[in-house]
Amino acid sequence: MQSNSSENVTFVRPATFFVSGFSNILHAKYYYVFLCFVYVVTVLGNSFIMCTIYLARRLHTAKYIAVFNLAFCDLCGSTALIPKLIDMFLFEHQSISYEACLMNMFFVFHFMNVQSLTLLALAYDRLVAICFPLRYHVIITKTSMSHLLGGMWIFSMALFAVLVGLVNRLSFCRSTVVHSYFCDHGPVISLSCNSNSINYLMAYILFGLLICLPVIVITLSYCCIAAALLKIAHGADRIKAMKTCTSHLVLVAIFYLPILSVNVKSISTSIDLNSRIINNSLTQIIPPMLNPIIYTLKTEEVMQSIKELYKRHKVNTITEQNVNQKI
Repeated sequence: MQSNSSENVTFVRPATFFVSGFSNILHAKYYYVFLCFVYVVTVLGNSFIMCTIYLARRLHTAKYIAVFNLAFCDLCGSTALIPKLIDMFLFEHQSISYEACLMNMFFVFHFMNVQSLTLLALAYDRLVAICFPLRYHVIITKTSMSHLLGGMWIFSMALFAVLVGLVNRLSFCRSTVVHSYFCDHGPVISLSCNSNSINYLMAYILFGLLICLPVIVITLSYCCIAAALLKIAHGADRIKAMKTCTSHLVLVAIFYLPILSVNVKSISTSIDLNSRIINNSLTQIIPPMLNPIIYTLKTEEVMQSIKELYKRHKVNTITEQNVNQKI
C-alpha cells in the first residue's frame, strides 16, 4: 500500500482491490458462460446495425446518426464490463489494481450514461418529427445531431471524471474487498474510513440528473407527441406516425424500467448480495443485446435497407462469378 499524509489525515491507497462476486452460490460459472453468450450476441448485433447504417445510403440521416451512436455505446459499454467480469470470475483473476479499478468504474458508467442521453436525443428527434413536421429537416440536421451527441459525450465524460476523481479523496485503511461484480461506485466508496458523504451526494445528483431527468423529459415529450397525434384527422396517418415511435419506446422501456426498479427497491428494502449482482448485471447487459434486434425487426427503414444490401451483394456475387467463368 502507498500512503501520503496531510495535516490531520493519512490517506491510504490500496495497491489492489479484490472484487468478491457471488457469495456461496453453486454453479456460478454457468452464469458467466451465459454472459459470454450475451456478449457475443451484443457484439454481432450492434456491429451488424452499425455496418448497415454505414453502408445503406437511405440511413444516412440525423436520426440514424443517433442510432449508430447508441449501437456504438452499447458495444463499448458491454466491452467495458463483460470481458473483465468473465476474466475475474471464470478465470479467477479477482484482484484489480487501484488505477484499473477507477478506469473500469469510469468507462462502465460513462457508456451506460451516454446510452441514456442518446435515448433522450432520439426522443427529441421523434418530438420534432411529429409535432413540427414541416420544420423537421431544418431543425434536425446531420450537423445539429452530431453536435448534440458530441456535447453529450463531453458532458458525460466531465461528470464521471469528477465522480471517479472524488474517490481519490478517500482513504481505504480497512477492507479492500469490493462486494460487487465490477468496481461499482457504491461498494468501493463504502470501504473508505474517512467521510464519503460528498461521494454519495455526487452519486445521488448524477442518478437524478442522468437517469431520472431523462425519463421525465422523455415522458413529457411523448405526452406532447400523443397530443399532436390526436389532432391528426386520418387514422391511417396517426398509426403510421405512431409506428415511427414504437422502436424508441421499447428501447426506453427495457433500458430505464429495470434500472429504476432495481434502485427504488434497493432504497426501500435491503437486497442480498447475490440478488443485487444478478439484477444489476442483467440490467446492464440485456438492453445492449436487445437494442439492435428491436431496431432490426421493428423499423421498416432498417429492414428495407438490409434487403437492399442483400440484393446488392447477391448481384455483385453473381456478376463476379460470370466474369470469372468468362475468363
